[in-house]
Amino acid sequence: MATDDEFPEGTRSLWQDTCDLPTFVPLTRDIEADVCIVGAGIVGLTAALLLTRAGRRVVVLDSHQPGGGNTGRTTAHLSNELDDRYCELARVRGLEAARQAWESHTAAIDCIEAIARDEDIDCDFFRRDGYLFLAPEHTEELLRRELQTVHAFGWRAVELLASAPQFDGPCLRFPDQAQFHPLKYLAGLCAAVVRGGGVIHGDTRVEDVEGGAIVVTKTSQGVHVRSSATIVATCSPICDLFAIHSKQASYTSYVVGLRVPPGSVPPALYWDTGDPYHYVRLQATPAGDVLIVGGEDHKTGQADDGERRFAVLESWARARVPAAQERLYRWSGQVFETLDGLAYIGADPGGAANVFVATGDSGMGMTHGTAAAMMLSAQIVGDKSPWGGLYDPRRRPLRSANEYVRENANVAAQYADWLRPGEVDSVADVAPGCGAILRSGLSRVAVYRDEDGEVHACSAACTHLLGSVSWNHLEKTWDCPCHGSRFDRLGDVIAGPARSGLRVLDPRTLR
Repeated sequence: MATDDEFPEGTRSLWQDTCDLPTFVPLTRDIEADVCIVGAGIVGLTAALLLTRAGRRVVVLDSHQPGGGNTGRTTAHLSNELDDRYCELARVRGLEAARQAWESHTAAIDCIEAIARDEDIDCDFFRRDGYLFLAPEHTEELLRRELQTVHAFGWRAVELLASAPQFDGPCLRFPDQAQFHPLKYLAGLCAAVVRGGGVIHGDTRVEDVEGGAIVVTKTSQGVHVRSSATIVATCSPICDLFAIHSKQASYTSYVVGLRVPPGSVPPALYWDTGDPYHYVRLQATPAGDVLIVGGEDHKTGQADDGERRFAVLESWARARVPAAQERLYRWSGQVFETLDGLAYIGADPGGAANVFVATGDSGMGMTHGTAAAMMLSAQIVGDKSPWGGLYDPRRRPLRSANEYVRENANVAAQYADWLRPGEVDSVADVAPGCGAILRSGLSRVAVYRDEDGEVHACSAACTHLLGSVSWNHLEKTWDCPCHGSRFDRLGDVIAGPARSGLRVLDPRTLR
């Protein structure tokens, strides 16, 4: 069964529960490669396959095992309709940028389809129509603006309808969307990479990447990979402190999976225009059809009410799909929103030579990730991508200046946590299986008591930029409200941009 080491006491996704993934041994000696890839998710493994096909010696390193990160916690919509709307992108970046974004996401869906076919990967890939319908607070004018934009850059097949198959009210129909099982696809990618001569190592945490004519990728085990290029495909980059992280924000999104009778919901992708928006699709499983419904996003580490958000999401779904039966799944995942709704893909903006990054999924991780793999693998073998300027990590769109100021003001406000009192007065107040912040003198301490009553303590200071972490009761993690780093209940890092765990403290020294 797929590993879930990152969230040992939290939730499991449908994908993790219905797929076997291979496991790979840690890297234990220094090696050389043409390309080193950090991260075995959709970006890293797709790039590895494309590069091995191009004759490059490739090694992939993952801190856990393939599929253990956000690729295993997506809802796996394969869409070329942007979550943040083409009309908004055209306003911020221009109509040509909107056209290129459509072209790149379309190419990504086609690439996934071709790889699944050529590598004989049985991953439940199906083409579907997509329907964008109105949230109660919006009017048809929003749909008309989007329709006008996509028609203006050439996507004439999109049409305005009186209603979607499942949801009342006007909607836009987007043809040729798709869906798949992301972990079955990743399992197929792993097999294809190994067949092609690539090497994959799990349980190998990368702590540093030094750019140069020869890039040196350093692991926590003390071994190095020397390569001509390195791709940092860790969802949130671990190779810089500021250049990317001041231009994107981490959000937590929630998902429920409800059993539905066969034929009760037409197979399609559905999205509403709310903020945060809802996204819906079907997935066939051995237990029957499952309606996957996502939404109720909030900034990572800035709320701890997952149970309430699941309940709201389930209520929203049942009101619109009366045939929904018992809940089979619930899980959460991270989404990284950028200033203009497009990913950051390309050379490390911090200036490290021959180091490349892919981040900023903006709720479209499967297509943004595949496009990133296509672009970076092409760049490494000497080809030029037509979308390089569109996704340039150095960009800062002038018309997004207000959003940039607002997001960074939000980050700055989180540091005020260091002035606030603790959530509990003493270690004795922390219940078994729970965590809480305790103030000890001038410090804030992250205290966790396990089910056996043993107390574990760490500094609450995130090792990225010293934000004060908060406890996530749902996933049993410590989450940073500044840039989205996440740590397990004992303080080990499970998601960047942090590269190392929280500083462990002796709980006996606490009041």
